Amino acid sequence: MANEERAKLKTLLTYWIEHNKEHAEEFREWAEKAKEFGETEICDEISQAAQDLDRANGPLYQALGRLEEGK
Repeated sequence: MANEERAKLKTLLTYWIEHNKEHAEEFREWAEKAKEFGETEICDEISQAAQDLDRANGPLYQALGRLEEGK
């Protein structure tokens, strides 16, 4: 992989991970708000989406680590 493409991929992976974390946190905040106004099922569904984003970051972290190992 060309050095420029490798650097771009590293930037993208880092961005995607952080972006997912931000969205997951926002989901958790809104899940809590839904719970506060009695929408427990909606809270559970939004919380599940936050967990799914957390899980999605696992392979992205692995890819980033593998990319960094191959410097």
